[in-house]
Amino acid sequence: MRKRPVSGPPGAHVPDPARAPFRAVALCLALMLAGCTGDGSNAPTGSVTGTGTGTGPERAAPPHVVKRLDLQLHIPWAAVFLPDGTAIISERDTALLKAVRDGQATTLGQVPGVAPDGEGGLLGLALSPGFPADKYLYVYFTSAQDNRIARLELTEKPDGSLAFGDPEVVFTGIPKASTHNGGRIRFGPDGFLYVGTGDSQRREQPQDPNALGGKILRLTPEGDPAPGNPFGNAVYSLGHRNVQGLAWDSAGRLWASEFGPDVNDELNLIQPGANYGWPAVTGAPHREGYRDAKVVWPSTADSSPSGLEIVGSTAFLGALRGERLWTVPLSGEEAGAPVAYFTREYGRIRDVVRTPDGGFWLLSNNENPDFVLVLGAPE
Repeated sequence: MRKRPVSGPPGAHVPDPARAPFRAVALCLALMLAGCTGDGSNAPTGSVTGTGTGTGPERAAPPHVVKRLDLQLHIPWAAVFLPDGTAIISERDTALLKAVRDGQATTLGQVPGVAPDGEGGLLGLALSPGFPADKYLYVYFTSAQDNRIARLELTEKPDGSLAFGDPEVVFTGIPKASTHNGGRIRFGPDGFLYVGTGDSQRREQPQDPNALGGKILRLTPEGDPAPGNPFGNAVYSLGHRNVQGLAWDSAGRLWASEFGPDVNDELNLIQPGANYGWPAVTGAPHREGYRDAKVVWPSTADSSPSGLEIVGSTAFLGALRGERLWTVPLSGEEAGAPVAYFTREYGRIRDVVRTPDGGFWLLSNNENPDFVLVLGAPE
């Protein structure tokens, strides 16, 4: 295994109670006010909880369930789709990568070097922008020393099944703990890799621009700090507690979902070099020097927002403790009031993933075992 070290500052691990489950679903405030109920038994009625910064645009029909894939998954964390429509899913505690084709899951293998612990393990996935040529799948995982990022080259066997080679570690030194490990990775429209990290229970990390914990990082595909980063290192934004979702709107603006402590879960509009306040503040206190969240859920029992996708003028967020799908109407740099769907119908929702046909996959996080809920394309 090759490694290109990028070290983060040392620190002792400080245990913290693991975050409870999440819930999520939200569509349009305008539809909610109109008493939106949908067309069939799988089209839910929305409910409003939380605060936004604007009213947002009019919304279309609510999300609807097409089918449920009972894939016998064990704590899935992320999923990506290959160009041929095959889905790759990470399992946090088993460190397994699984491929899903035609509604059937097969195991690719176990990623070497993963050391699961609490919320740590095999976490985020991202497909290289140059995948048709380089075949790289990027993975974020917890090792015995830290949280790190590696890339795997996917290959196709003679029988058509997939395999991967030895991981090439491209970035190391992100602090780890039993909780607050972050883990979401996505390539942005600029071709750089964005990384959401947690504070790993080290409260000094998020406000230190030279530390890797409690940040959104921006890297080249080789794991170097991306050119133009605001501090001249890997850090893109700071003052985060535990970033869980990353997505871009149609104008190229980056949004991120983030766990609060016991209050004030957040949806943030991310600006380079901006400080989002943790641990000094949470939510939207209008404190000088800090960026307010665009959406705040006062109680983590309603949200704990994880995976994030944006389609058109709507953000879709999976909720763990809230056990629902949230939708949030977006209008430029502002966000309307969130609306929830499927509340407590399917349990914890870890990730929301756009499918090649324009619909969504929702990854459950219930451990009994877990499944994929397939939603139709937004109308």
